[in-house]
Amino acid sequence: MKYLNLFLTSLVVASSLVLTPSFADAKRDAMVKAADNEVGGTYVRARYLELAKKPFDLQDTRKKALIMGDSHAQDFLNMVLENKALANYQIRTRYIPNICQLYLGDEDVSNFIEEKNKQICAEADHLNAAKEQMAEADLIIIASSWKPWAAERITTTLKNLGVQPKQTVKILGRKSFGKINVRSYLRQTDEDLLKLRNSVDEQQMAVNQTLRDQVGATNFVDIHRITCGEGDTCPLFTPDLELISFDGGHLTPAGARYVGNLLFTHAPLAELNN
Repeated sequence: MKYLNLFLTSLVVASSLVLTPSFADAKRDAMVKAADNEVGGTYVRARYLELAKKPFDLQDTRKKALIMGDSHAQDFLNMVLENKALANYQIRTRYIPNICQLYLGDEDVSNFIEEKNKQICAEADHLNAAKEQMAEADLIIIASSWKPWAAERITTTLKNLGVQPKQTVKILGRKSFGKINVRSYLRQTDEDLLKLRNSVDEQQMAVNQTLRDQVGATNFVDIHRITCGEGDTCPLFTPDLELISFDGGHLTPAGARYVGNLLFTHAPLAELNN
């Protein structure tokens, strides 16, 4: 009887080990869920679009912040909200599609826009339309997955936006975390996952250098350098083993918390929370 009881006890223990997911398994399950592109895309867009073209509240005594750009600007708003940053600002947004890019000037740049996208860009929000609202803002954040031609013309764009000396302007650089392949991560150890780094988009380093040269270190937010370091690779996981990007370009909620915390504790954005 004694041996039967010991046998039955061992079966119960073994069953509990099989049926109760381990911490590592839970992490892997969370990783798979975080990599869902449809869910991730909805998360990236939702709160930004709620604020798009919404007027500033004249009864709100807080300073005014306007975030402008494409889905990378949407990512930035999520970084702000996940970290409860810019609490002393009321925030509004303007969405300008990546296919149209951010440029304001006299040059005819229509050749840079694909023919199939020209009608979309003609009907989309644009920097010229945003000038009136921008004039009301104390803080202007411009973020984009910059194409080289738009980055090369950022000085012209800023000049034509009519930014005033009393206004603070920050230009966010490009970010990329390379190709995400969750299936290949599931059987790797935690230690190996934390060491994983992907090569970034091939244009990223050159575009960021162009922006840095034109707007200066005080106004340029180098997301890549702050998050990934000096090289041309980026980590895929936070120190807590959470996936940073679900598609290589946009941030998961955990990624927004992680990258946003880094941005708001390093120059030039740290000063905004004072």
